[in-house]
Amino acid sequence: MTQSTDHHAPDGLRTRGTVIVVPGRGETRATYARFGSRLAYDAYRVRVVDLPAADPAAVAPFLDTLTQRLSEAIDGIAAETPDGPPRPLVLVGSDLGAAGIAALLAGAHSGATWWPQAAVLAGLPGNGSRAGGGWEDELDVRTHCPTHRGVLTGDASVERGALAGAVPQDLLDAAYESAAAIPHLLLVGDADPLADRDALARAAKTLPKARLTVVRGAHHDVLNDLPHRSVAAEVVTFLEALRTELVPAVAVEASAW
Repeated sequence: MTQSTDHHAPDGLRTRGTVIVVPGRGETRATYARFGSRLAYDAYRVRVVDLPAADPAAVAPFLDTLTQRLSEAIDGIAAETPDGPPRPLVLVGSDLGAAGIAALLAGAHSGATWWPQAAVLAGLPGNGSRAGGGWEDELDVRTHCPTHRGVLTGDASVERGALAGAVPQDLLDAAYESAAAIPHLLLVGDADPLADRDALARAAKTLPKARLTVVRGAHHDVLNDLPHRSVAAEVVTFLEALRTELVPAVAVEASAW
């Protein structure tokens, strides 16, 4: 059985949905403790799973393992209540986790038990992008948030140098060619050296329901960089908009800034 880390809505509040988070290269479940806790505080049930250890160069086995991981995570939450996991069910992936989710959505059937109502793809890497150098260089590519740099450095399970190799082309091709009809939120930092902004823009146009959000000052770990509060707020706004057919609850009528 796959291990996972859970974040629950506060006692007394009705849970507003279920979020499954898949980390990226080198990351652990602890990498998303801050993000998961923040969404849970807004009354979402969050479960962070491990990134599959299978070689992503063998695309089919990698996606099979990811499918099993998602199914186990959702089945486990479903067993907690007679009505199953609170809806909407949303998949969130970062880096390789984002590529895996996008590739799965491109090829799977919408009747699958793990099929979500929406997806958040954060830091989807570009073709051939990789980070070289030592650990400090990799941290600079990932994040400039001192707290998160400390989390990564202090976690002995984080795989240093994981960004040195590019995500396999076949997996990225499947991810970028997805036309899954569910709503997508694409998040990218404007200082992410591993991103391909042109490819992301094309993907946002290919997907029937997609929003591409660029985060000023953010690097590759866009969910965990200096603007992490604003990014979490954008994710929560997206989650809430799913309840109203993607019509935001708040609209600016006039503004001087």
